Amino acid sequence: MITSKSEAGGAVSGAAPAIAARVLNLINGGVIVIDADRRIVLWNSWLTPRCGRAAARVIGQPLFEVFAALRGSRVEAAVLAAFAEDLSTAIPQAENRSPFPLRAAGSFDGPLIEQAVTVSPFREDDQTFCLIEIRDVSGTVEREKRLLDHAESLRARSYVDGLTGIANRRYFDVALDRELRRAQRLGGTLSLLLTDIDSFKAYNDHFGHQAGDACLSAVAQALASRLKRPADVAARYGGEEFAAILPDTDAEQARRLAESIREYVASLNLPHAPTAVRPCVTLSIGVASMEKGRLEDAKALIEAADKALYAAKRGGRDRVVVDGEA
Repeated sequence: MITSKSEAGGAVSGAAPAIAARVLNLINGGVIVIDADRRIVLWNSWLTPRCGRAAARVIGQPLFEVFAALRGSRVEAAVLAAFAEDLSTAIPQAENRSPFPLRAAGSFDGPLIEQAVTVSPFREDDQTFCLIEIRDVSGTVEREKRLLDHAESLRARSYVDGLTGIANRRYFDVALDRELRRAQRLGGTLSLLLTDIDSFKAYNDHFGHQAGDACLSAVAQALASRLKRPADVAARYGGEEFAAILPDTDAEQARRLAESIREYVASLNLPHAPTAVRPCVTLSIGVASMEKGRLEDAKALIEAADKALYAAKRGGRDRVVVDGEA
């Protein structure tokens, strides 16, 4: 039975060398040993400032009376398994990040520290004991969260067009592939709009690039505002071209939405350059729709929408053309 205390405040075996006791109390983590009666026989000094109990107060006391909150917990289950089945257990943090009621050293009313706990049985002099190790992982958890948040932020930014604030070409490619697979799996439909700002070079030449950027942003937001469903995607396809991915939308539905987008942008009455075809900024829009057995891959669908877009431009601009009418 372990009954004596070390000079540093922990309890150790009476036969243990002094250096072992000093090392035990230098460990940056909690160390508890309990006997087969679940009574505490070893308690290192790391625990004292984190729970307010010194070794002298807890040696010989039942662990689950000293920490009543552990009753019915994963720690108790691990202790029972250690004695009954000689099993070692690492307590999954996802189940309970703070199984022991421990706080930062000297902060008895602060938040509980997050912990990694392992329970290991061992034998000494024909007796079975259980070693419980507790590590403060609060800083690790917070660092991991910050890293994950940073990675998520970078990923999100990598999918957003910096000028217009809508999805960029990278996200368009990912979303189109995803929605095509979904439509094929469910036997549904999918439509794609490709749009182009008419005579945009003339706009830039007349008003300058700063005004051109403002025009691009205005058109992008106008396009995005017309897409009402969460699954619809508005994206900047490149330059003055934009795209809209429309899941569960057939060709006729896509045509009607494309007309509403074209009309809405025209209604903004954004003044155009004197050399433009129209006095205000307008859009040409090409529409293509995937159906079973037709335009079932991204390349074919984009090419069909692109062909329809150029037919709209050749036909006088400020119009919608559906694939097959080109």
